[in-house]
Amino acid sequence: MAASRAKEEQPKRPGRLSALSVYRQVEGAQRLERRRRRETSLPARRKRAKVRRGRGGAGSSGPQPDASPQLPLSAAAAHRSRMERDEARPKSIPEPEAPPQLAHSAAASHNHVERAKSRPKSIPEREVPPQPSTAAAPGRVERPKTPAGSREGKRQGSPAAKPVRQRPAGEGGGVAGLLRWLGRLEDSRQRAAELFRWLVAPVAPEEFLGRYWERAPLLVRRDDPGYYAGLFSTADFDAALRGGEVHFGTHLDVTSYADGMRETHNPSGRALPAVVWDFYRNGCSLRLLSPQAFSPTVWHFLSILQEHFSSMAGANTYLTPPGMQGFAPHYDDIEAFVLQLEGKKHWRVYKPRTDAEVLPQFSSANLTQAELGEPVLETVLEAGDLLYFPRGFIHQGDCLPDMHSLHITVSSYQRNSWGDLLEKLLPAALQMALEEDVEYRQGLPMDYLGYMGVANSDTVDVRRTAFMEKVQNLIKKLVDYAPIDAAVDQRAKSFLHDCLPPVLTESEKAQSVYGFPARWQDGGPCNVDILITKDTEVRLLRHGIVRLCNEEAGVMLYYTTENSRVYHKEESKFLEIDPEYTDSIEFLLSSYPNHVRVDTLPCETLEDKISLATLLFEKGILTTKKPLVQV
Repeated sequence: MAASRAKEEQPKRPGRLSALSVYRQVEGAQRLERRRRRETSLPARRKRAKVRRGRGGAGSSGPQPDASPQLPLSAAAAHRSRMERDEARPKSIPEPEAPPQLAHSAAASHNHVERAKSRPKSIPEREVPPQPSTAAAPGRVERPKTPAGSREGKRQGSPAAKPVRQRPAGEGGGVAGLLRWLGRLEDSRQRAAELFRWLVAPVAPEEFLGRYWERAPLLVRRDDPGYYAGLFSTADFDAALRGGEVHFGTHLDVTSYADGMRETHNPSGRALPAVVWDFYRNGCSLRLLSPQAFSPTVWHFLSILQEHFSSMAGANTYLTPPGMQGFAPHYDDIEAFVLQLEGKKHWRVYKPRTDAEVLPQFSSANLTQAELGEPVLETVLEAGDLLYFPRGFIHQGDCLPDMHSLHITVSSYQRNSWGDLLEKLLPAALQMALEEDVEYRQGLPMDYLGYMGVANSDTVDVRRTAFMEKVQNLIKKLVDYAPIDAAVDQRAKSFLHDCLPPVLTESEKAQSVYGFPARWQDGGPCNVDILITKDTEVRLLRHGIVRLCNEEAGVMLYYTTENSRVYHKEESKFLEIDPEYTDSIEFLLSSYPNHVRVDTLPCETLEDKISLATLLFEKGILTTKKPLVQV
């Protein structure tokens, strides 16, 4: 009956195949051929090696590559592992094939919507305290009661978030007004702190960090559909597609999840609007990877927020049709902030199942419903609401039948743990100990193989006891050789490579090389000379845009001003500077956000002071208190 109803309701388009049907026909044939080749190329009875799935290569296209614990190198790779895991089946096992002529036809899509419509439209919000051994109770910000019959009265939650601080009346509302107001703050660290305060409001940042960060989910209801206005919208999504630079897999994933099956339907090539929206109309969810590459507002937002975390801030956006779900239950390796931009979405969040899944290093494979247990938080997010959950918390979201959903997931803290620091620190400590302490270079006992090893683990032997004590003492002594500051500098160097470039205010442009009025005019270049003098007052453009690293090749100054909006599209940017300039760099860092005169830089000569200031200005690292050239 459902199929006959679908035929009646769908307009007659003889011979037309949807983008999803075409994809599945082509993919099904290719899958068959791949399976035939695998089966004929492997000798009989030989077992295929299982592929261990590590981190994807966001932030998280198509199936995840086999990964080793190294930092990802592509935008799609960076954010895909941040947000959602792709299909977790080993690559050597072919996916089950649906008959191409029936796979997600218009009638099938309609049947799926009909099943979704059978769900209750109103899902009660519930919070079940997790087990004490894994996490604290999830947070929920309560609203005062509102008059019966109003939208607020029908929906439980918290009062609208109070402004972080009183913004000037002329700044306007929404995210655009917020960013303009933040641009008036002199210190970039204060901008970042105030943006984070706005993000989690009305919960105070101190309460958030003390009760929820890396501990428990937090739900913030605001009853303010315009809270995120201007950050990103379906119109922005459509504009990105029409810009012609979005490609399937690299920038956009087309996904579905039905009957426990998670599928990716990415064709090859450019993601043209007609094809993408046809997928959407046939029940597929759309994930736009790294929207900061297409949206100046998202770029601006994340470029400020990253300084608060001292860790890369990434994002993905998710557009889901009414009644549909795009992803299987899973957990991620990032701290996730879900900002509901449009529509509504039903969310379920589950505590980590074991201690090993608390704050995991890597995201999970797709999970089945039978593996989940009871959710610790179940709710319907509406525009303006916020849902935070730490890495390791399993989650899944699906749309209610009556409305689409658009949300953006802002993420951070991927591979930013104490263990990740020690991965850099301990090898360096051991290398330094080997160079400086002869005890680490002394030979092992000739007979140690006879009393050490698993086979001898229960043996009582004084030689074994002495061996264990020797190893323990050598490990303890490693602390004395650990170059902790140098290891932190290397972490900072990696972070600066991950960073988005800063977005400049109009005044910052006028006072930096980016607004310098050099141009071709009247048959030749004019306003070319950068005339910095001893009296010029300068400061860093942002506090977090540079890092000094003392490396084997010399003293390197890493910076972010020439980074790309596309993750790691550019190599890490640095200047090799003379060691005598390090004091001046440190002086500029300690003086920020105040301006200092060039002649106060602690260089040996005035020429060195002007030369260093000019170099840093040309790289966009320094700004001047007043424009160098009045236009």
